This record gives sequence, C-alpha cells and structure tokens, in this order.
Amino acid sequence: MYGRDPWGGPLEIHATDSATDDDRSRNLNDLDRAALSRPLDETQQSWLLGPTEQKKKKYVDLGCIIVSRKIFVWTVGTIVAAALLAGFITLIVKTVPRNHHKNPPPDNYTLALHKALKFFNAQKSGKLPRHNNVSWRGNSGLQDGKGDASFYKDLVGGYYDAGDTIKFNFPMAYAMTMLSWSVIEYSHKYEAAGELVHVKELIKWGTDYFLKTFNSTADSINDMVAQVGSGNTDEGSTVPNDHYCWMRPEDMDYKRPVTTCNGACSDLAAEMAAALASASIVFKDNREYSKKLVHGAKTAYQFGRTRRGRYSAGTAEAAKFYNSSMYWDEFIWGGAWMYYATGNVSYLDLITKPTMAKHAGAFWGGPFYGVFSWDNKLAGVQVSLLENLLCLCFLYVHVLLTIMYPCAFQLLLTRLRLFLSPGYPYEEILSTFHNQTNIVMCSYLPYFNKFNRTRGGLIQLNHGDPQPLQYAANAAFLATLYSDYLDAADTPGWNCGPNFYSTNVLREFARTQVDYILGKNPRNMSYLVGFGQKYPKRVHHRGASIPKNKVKYNCKGGWKWRDSKKPNPNTIEGAMVAGPDKRDGFRDVRMNYNYTEPTLAGNAGLVAALVALSGEEDASRTIDKNTIFSAVPPLFPTPPPPPAPWRP
Repeated sequence: MYGRDPWGGPLEIHATDSATDDDRSRNLNDLDRAALSRPLDETQQSWLLGPTEQKKKKYVDLGCIIVSRKIFVWTVGTIVAAALLAGFITLIVKTVPRNHHKNPPPDNYTLALHKALKFFNAQKSGKLPRHNNVSWRGNSGLQDGKGDASFYKDLVGGYYDAGDTIKFNFPMAYAMTMLSWSVIEYSHKYEAAGELVHVKELIKWGTDYFLKTFNSTADSINDMVAQVGSGNTDEGSTVPNDHYCWMRPEDMDYKRPVTTCNGACSDLAAEMAAALASASIVFKDNREYSKKLVHGAKTAYQFGRTRRGRYSAGTAEAAKFYNSSMYWDEFIWGGAWMYYATGNVSYLDLITKPTMAKHAGAFWGGPFYGVFSWDNKLAGVQVSLLENLLCLCFLYVHVLLTIMYPCAFQLLLTRLRLFLSPGYPYEEILSTFHNQTNIVMCSYLPYFNKFNRTRGGLIQLNHGDPQPLQYAANAAFLATLYSDYLDAADTPGWNCGPNFYSTNVLREFARTQVDYILGKNPRNMSYLVGFGQKYPKRVHHRGASIPKNKVKYNCKGGWKWRDSKKPNPNTIEGAMVAGPDKRDGFRDVRMNYNYTEPTLAGNAGLVAALVALSGEEDASRTIDKNTIFSAVPPLFPTPPPPPAPWRP
C-alpha cells in the first residue's frame, strides 16, 4: 500500500509488517532529520507549527498618504502634549487675577477740542438736526433769502457770525477753510478723539450753504451773496435789525436783507473758492459731493478773477465789520487750494508768478507781517506751498491790513516744496516763500522781540488792540503745523539768522499760547467757555443770554437780558471769547464785546490749534503727508534752459 509522503516523496507502507513501536519511532526520527535538511515554505511551516504571530506593520495608511508608524506616533503624541500644555496655560491665565490697564485719560487739548467744536453747533442757522446737542437752540432763519426772486432760491443754513445773527460769508468761508485744513492734516487725531464725523458734519453744514449763495452749477456767474442780515446802527438808527435788536435767533421777526456782490468781488469769491476746494479734499471719498464742490470752487474763483476789486469797497456795510484790505492774498490762498483740489497746474503757474506775490505783499514786512487772520492769508499760503506755515490772526470789528495773510499762503506753498519738490520753474519763488515762512516763525519766538507779550506770556500780534486771542490761536496752529512739516521732512529745525532752533521750540511756543487761553494766565481764567472751573459767564451772545422759557421777547424786549449783570442762563460751551487786554486784564461784562464776544473765525483757529497739539506725545508730530496731494498728478520738472554760450 502506498501513501502520500507529506514531505514530497512516496511513502511505502507494508500492511504485513509487524514492526515494533521502537522501530517506528526510530524511523520517524530518521524522517525528521531528513526533512530538516530541506528548507520549508510558509505553507509547510504552518502545517507543522500552526498559526504564527503577525509582524507589526512599519507604515500607517491614512488613505491619502502612507506614513511611517514611528513618525505618526510621535506626531500625534506631540500634538496631544501641546494641546494639554496650552490648556493648562490658559487655565492659569484665566484663574490668576490681573490688573486691567485703562487707556490714559484725554489730555487737556483733546478735552478742550470737544468743547470748541460745540460752539459751531450753537451758531448754526436753519433747520437744525436732531443731534445738534445744544438744548437751548432751535430752528431759525428759515425765511432767509426766500421770495427775493433772485439768482438764489433760498439762503437757509450756514452759521451766525458771533454774538449777533448776521451771516457774513467772508469770515464764514475762512472759518470753513481752516476747519478743512485741520482735518486734511490731522484727520487721524480727530478720529482718535472721536470727533472726525462731527467736524466733517460741521464743514458740510457750511459748504451746503455756500453752494446756495451763487449758481454753483454754472460755469460762469455774475452775482454772489456776501451777507444775510444787517447790523447798521449809524446815526442812531432805530430800524430793527440784527444789531439793534436783542432777540433769540428763533424769535427773529424783522426783515433780514440780503447783500449781493456783482461788481467787484475778488476777495470774497476767492475765499469762497478756498472753502469749497479744501472741503472737496475732506470729502474726496464722497465722489459726487466732492465733484460738486470742485465745480463750485472753479466757478467762484473764475468770478473773482474777472470781477476785480474788494467786496467791502465803497459804502458796503461789510466795511464796518469785516473790511478786506486787498484781494491779492486771497487770489494766492484760493489758487493754492484750487491747485491741491484739482491738480491743474495752471493754478500753480498763476499763484507762483512773482508779480502776484508782490501785489499780495508777501515780502513787505511791517508790523503785521506774519499775522494770520480772516483778512490776511499770506502766512498760511506760504507755509502751505512749502509745508503750511503758521498764520495767525482773525480780526473782528477792526479794519486789518491784509499783510496778515501772507503767513497762510506761504505755509501752504512751503508744503508743496517740502514734499513734492516741483523744481523748475517753481523752485525760485517757492524757495522765497519758504524763507519767508522761516522768518515768520522766527518772529514768534521771544528772543527777537518782534511782538510784545503780556506779563502772562500772551503774544500781542495785534499790537495791544482788543481781541488778541484769535491771532494767538492762529499762530499756535501755524507753528505746530510747520513743526510737524519739518519733522515729516526729517528736518530737525530751522535757522533764524546764524542761530539754529529745533522744532521743539515752535511747539513750546504753541503750547504757551494755547495754555494761556485755557487758563494758565495771571487771572487763572479759562477763556474757553465751559472748560475748567473759572470761565466767562456773561458772554456777549444773544441766544445764550436769553432764557428758553417759551416767552418771545421782541426786538427791545430782550434788552433787559442784554443789560443784566446776572450770568447767562445758557452756557455756550466751547466759545472762545475775545480775550484780555494787553495787561492781562479782563472784564466779564456782556455789553463789552471786546472782552466777551466769541466769533466763528476765531474759534476755527482755536480748533485747528487744539487738534494739532492733541494726542499722546509719541503720536503728536504726525501729519497726513499725502491726502492734500490726492488730486495732484506726478510732477515732471521742466529742465532749466541751457546757459548762454560762453564767449571770450
């Protein structure tokens, strides 16, 4: 009988064999040795040894990739350990008590800025918005300009000038330009103070009104509104008007005449153009509105160029209150803003003509040189085209020489030179403006005795005449701005003759003047109403001096409030009054406007100075270098002409 040998060979079994167990065991041992002498495959081993342990796989299949098992284990372990550590740290941080660091309190300049802006809310004419935040004011002047059958439909809106209710468009336009200029340079500071939306709303309130005062959609015009209301009380006139009557604006019931300008209107039109052009930069993100402002500015400026003459010349009532001494400075001031708003180089060509600067008195010198105000723009324009210098001065009820204006336009043109360097053919005149700006800055310093100072330190830019604060505030703005321009241009200071002064000197001058206004003076009196513990209580202001008690006081009925010695029933927060005399004296008397009357233009300069000085020290010297140039295309200077050929 044959059987299958499991080791691969035949196995013969004889059934008749009767071998013993020992023989069979010996035979098996022989077979085992024979089998082991041959290699066994896995199947054979499994038969012999049974199932074996599976080796651990060296790789892990994650579906999309196959990774080493060792790396996988280390990676997962690391992630778990990191998560546990992060959770432990988070638990410790949340359970351990800690001190909460609060933002530092606002500085005095920021606090004063909040107040100063509120004054403009109190001066609004027209239908007031719900958020006006002056409880004792209401709608007024709603019939202004209506039914006159003229080139305007109505003249509702705008701002009352001072303690009266006249709307003088010349100083109002200047005030809006100053607010716009401060926003263009320091929008980040307004935003940090939470006032950017507010100040832009104030500017728009003014520019919306300006667009009504002439046909702003036309390319050319023949008329422009100069004034709404009347204040003439000559020869004892008893005709009810805005000066003879003492009434709340909401109760006015007398006729308010409109004064237009259609013959000579250069200064007013150019100032209006400056206000609209500068505001167009403020509202550049509102493209439709900005475009409307630019078109109106072009129309107004062209009107001023074609109708030469002063708006206040002759018998105009404005000559008694806001007389303009010339119009050439407004041409340069308005032209500078037109260039920045449009980028049209023809405006730059016009305002940098040497004859234009000569007519404007940019190099005259004299006692009022470098004093910036609503009438004198020279200082501001010089700084602006060089880096916006420092122009002080706002004049009210006084005829002020226009030589005060050079400071403003010199600074504007200095800005242009510092940051754009337009080169030939502008470099020579811009360099001259820059030098004049430096001279004006030098004149503010106490070392040179250009201007007297009171014992308390207030600079007498108007040489001891009443109402000095507006000029000091404007100067503080220009000095701070020029200091920031120099810092932005990596220039540590400037020269006054052989002496070098750092930009810190300018800022210190600005601080001393603003601090004086805010109460650091011999009387410890804050001349900003509502700021500090001691401030004027009898402000020369109709609306603030008459209670809102549902009683309508007629033209002469309000005289009892005018003549009262009691404090005003309404606090006109943020109003900067006219200020002390040249001996630091001050009389808190309602009827003496030379001490206690605030003005729109004066407050605009103060707002500009406050925002320039506001903020933490490490961020206080920053300006927006580029926004003002947003419409200006790249300049490619024309190469100067070659020199004449050499001849022996």
